[in-house]
Amino acid sequence: MPTLTGGEIIAEYLEKEDVEYLVGIPGHGSTNLLDAFNESDVGVIQPRHEQGAVHLADGYARASGEPLAVFTSIGPGATNTVTGAATAYVDSIPMVIFTGAPQTHEYGQGILQELDRQKPGDFPSVMEPVTKRSFVVRDVERLPRVLRRAFQTAVTGRPGPVHVDVPMDVQGAAADVEIPDPEETRTHSRPGGDPESVAEAADLLAEADRPVIVPGGGCLLGEAWDEVQALADHLKAPVIPTFQAKGIIPEDHELFVGYAGWIGSTAGNELASNADVVLGIGCRFSDLHTSSFEQGVSFEIPPSKLIHVDIDNTEIGKNYPVEVGILGDAKVVTDQLYEAVSDRVSEVPTEDNEYYDEIQRLWAEWQEKVEARHTNDVPMSISRALASLREALPREGMVVSSAGQPQETTNPEFPVYEPRTNISCGGFSTMGFGVSAAIGAKLAEPDRPVVDVEGDGSFLMCNQEVACAVEHDIDVTWLVVNNNGWKSIRNLQVDKYGWDRVLNTEFDQESDVDFVKMAEAFSIDFAERVVKPENLTATLEEAIEYDGPAFVEAVVEPDNPDSGAIITGEWDLADLETDD
Repeated sequence: MPTLTGGEIIAEYLEKEDVEYLVGIPGHGSTNLLDAFNESDVGVIQPRHEQGAVHLADGYARASGEPLAVFTSIGPGATNTVTGAATAYVDSIPMVIFTGAPQTHEYGQGILQELDRQKPGDFPSVMEPVTKRSFVVRDVERLPRVLRRAFQTAVTGRPGPVHVDVPMDVQGAAADVEIPDPEETRTHSRPGGDPESVAEAADLLAEADRPVIVPGGGCLLGEAWDEVQALADHLKAPVIPTFQAKGIIPEDHELFVGYAGWIGSTAGNELASNADVVLGIGCRFSDLHTSSFEQGVSFEIPPSKLIHVDIDNTEIGKNYPVEVGILGDAKVVTDQLYEAVSDRVSEVPTEDNEYYDEIQRLWAEWQEKVEARHTNDVPMSISRALASLREALPREGMVVSSAGQPQETTNPEFPVYEPRTNISCGGFSTMGFGVSAAIGAKLAEPDRPVVDVEGDGSFLMCNQEVACAVEHDIDVTWLVVNNNGWKSIRNLQVDKYGWDRVLNTEFDQESDVDFVKMAEAFSIDFAERVVKPENLTATLEEAIEYDGPAFVEAVVEPDNPDSGAIITGEWDLADLETDD
């Protein structure tokens, strides 16, 4: 067996896992680890902030389905990963995060950047709530086993981020070890559903008059797009994905009806709330998707009968009672349901089908509502800016978005046509996510154009990652829709308390950022500002065609509600209790 340092063990194991890139920022707590990658086939990407490193790995995994590795030093470098890890954890995105740690003989001595007042070397406690598992390696000889288990945990079952804390001396220590073969520790099949439960669910679907299919992020993670579409086509059931499943079915498909929830489509909410059978596959039924569980607004379960399929048993029945709960992989179980339903009922025709006709009518009405927002008013709405982007972006192009008004408009209104072409943070709703996630998406899919849609407030939170794209010559386009503030929250203040109670959500126009100059300062050669909407499509086409990082600022309406989403459902937020 070869004698390898801890850093060399990590480098060789990443090669065996076919990990394409290691992403991170070195510090004194990770120099021994990083040194091993001078001779490694794994590429090293240099972000400008550890949060950006994790978001980059997140975007890569969402676009490709494969994990990257992230590394940081001890202390603040490590704690800077927490927001990115939480974002990935809530959305079940796989990656492995390596952090430096005190030398094993110095644990608990309060060395530089150690957290030690509760427990020696206590950083793993910080990571426990935001990762699937947190490992600590105290002995270099144990490192291969920990690496095997870390990746196994990250990519199997319900995926997610995994943390490995590697002390500085373990990174530099050497041992005669054998690097394990990852294939020897992986499951070689996907878990199917219990046959009796599948049969019971198929009976319900075959007998339903108004079935709806609700795919969630688990369907994209499980690559179940063909199976979902086949089942929908057979039943002529409308498909109402969650936003994390955006792209699971082409948005010009005859059975796509938009989304349910607070900012869902009118078609999605009406059909979901009037279904007799709801088939949820790999979805959590979260508050935004269900209109905060208000009966009859987005869903009405019961009397609607719920068939809930998930690979995580804790999600089944968590927020709605189930008629049939099926534990299993989204792809396998959906195919099982298709076969079982096909045995029970022939493919439902579209002719003389009142339900199908209703689906078409409701979707057409929603499209008219959206298209009415695409005016040439100046300043333009975010909706109008997105219409220009859709004209400029090829069908296979990828759109990325972070939290805030741009995401609230992109998710329900921007049509995508292929799986994994919408990269958007979900349950943790992280501002600044897309600035770096777009870089990761482009690394994963270098032949597809990638455009990140950011608000000005969100972009400023992680703008330093533009330097990463410039340094590595990564061909990403950023579209910043500038409405001069955190207007998603400003609008909540107005709705809840009135205009006279707006506080800390609008930017001072006298100190407004010149985004074009900022882009140029990052050495971006293509940087344009657009005010008139009729000029935006051509500018975006040039930016997308440009060979290298590109930046476009679109000045959008700061106050008109058309700058935000169309509110079709409800979202329950606590109000102030007053004596009035």
